[in-house]
Amino acid sequence: MQEDHRTEPGFAPQEAPPLSQTGGIESWPMAFTGDGGVYFGVWIVNILLTIVTLGLFTPWARRRTIRYFYGHTLVAGSPLEFTAGIRSMVFGFLLFAAFYIALNVASETGQALLYGVIVAGGVLLAPFLWGSAMRFRLGHTRWRGLRLRFTAGWGEVYRASWPVFAVAAVWLAAGLAMSRMTEDPPAGPAAQQAVSADAAQAPSGDAPSADDEDLDVDEEDEPPPEADTPPLPRPTWAMAGVALAAAVLSLLCFVRLEFNYKRLLIERAGIGGQAGRWKPTFGDFVRIWLATLGFFLATLLALAVLAAAIAGIAALAHGGLSALGASRGRTTVILLVIVGFVILGFAFFLAASPALAYREARMFQLMWNNIGVSHMARFRTDLRTSAFVWLRIRNILLSMITGGFYRPFARVAEYRMKTESVTLHVRGGLEPLVGALEQEQQRGGFGDAVADALGLDMIG
Repeated sequence: MQEDHRTEPGFAPQEAPPLSQTGGIESWPMAFTGDGGVYFGVWIVNILLTIVTLGLFTPWARRRTIRYFYGHTLVAGSPLEFTAGIRSMVFGFLLFAAFYIALNVASETGQALLYGVIVAGGVLLAPFLWGSAMRFRLGHTRWRGLRLRFTAGWGEVYRASWPVFAVAAVWLAAGLAMSRMTEDPPAGPAAQQAVSADAAQAPSGDAPSADDEDLDVDEEDEPPPEADTPPLPRPTWAMAGVALAAAVLSLLCFVRLEFNYKRLLIERAGIGGQAGRWKPTFGDFVRIWLATLGFFLATLLALAVLAAAIAGIAALAHGGLSALGASRGRTTVILLVIVGFVILGFAFFLAASPALAYREARMFQLMWNNIGVSHMARFRTDLRTSAFVWLRIRNILLSMITGGFYRPFARVAEYRMKTESVTLHVRGGLEPLVGALEQEQQRGGFGDAVADALGLDMIG
């Protein structure tokens, strides 16, 4: 008998499928039957074997993890399947490792030209790598024997990747602009006249005077002057403005890249001849990012208030304990400073975590409330943002307390909360839909471009 996880925070109560037959629409809540304790065994084995093999077990570890989560994810009562073989995963891992090693060797040996060539090649290949990853990883996912198709061509993938090249162009332009700001200004007429006057006042003649001989002797005794190092450029408000503008444009480009990739994946993904349906706009993505930034700034403000309170308490403690002796007071101050730095470091680490969890929940809601499969099926989620943020904070605290051993339990809890918040609504019933998709898939044949839109946002 499966355990009922619907009582966890973040979910509205849902009945067993079919939830509704109104208008010929069946509702099927998704479910996750995994357990944190069982996944802990998978996780610890992956960690140990990866350490023993110096990282070579990574492809096997990734496949074991994906298979566990897919196999326990039920969509309309049927689990997902991951059918990828290990040979291709190992080959891809070795290629990535070779690229990473070459990049580090070029950096450590000071081969700037080779390093630049590798980085430029990585930028040019980034869209191809993304498309290949989607086709491989998600193309090996099955549901009831049905496979999803990804019909986007490489031209579409590269056109959707224009923000990658825009970011490179933005920072290249910003670097050129700031380098021109740091150039020394040319000497004016007044400076040239001063140099000419100094040259005219210099003594002439070939015979050195006695004073010159003494000066030569003194100069020989002195050590040779060291080579002058060029001073670091002084930052200006103009340079700060250029850097800030480049950072803002880069952020907008990354947001646009995320929007382009998600939209391309959904619109060009299909199952049994039926294409995906996409409703979100770029403005929706921008609003989520702006809200995330506001959430982060609010968290920083709360931490600043907390830091001020801690500083006040430390000052009172120092004033009270210093009366016991000067040496003891100094020791107390040192201990308070160390504790304060530890607390502030931990607090600033936590400052970004709630904001990232907030963005993840909002993006999950936007995606799963606005995508579907043609006119035949759609998805809805009742995930609550506040519940997911508190779950992330609790998981981080428990992971830190347990030295990281709570991580598998945290991952299962977050995955369950997101997965079980999604409901699949099918028009006309599930079995007629599956039969129609199977017939259309047999007529359509097997293409080389496949993707699984269902699993993309749930498993990282």
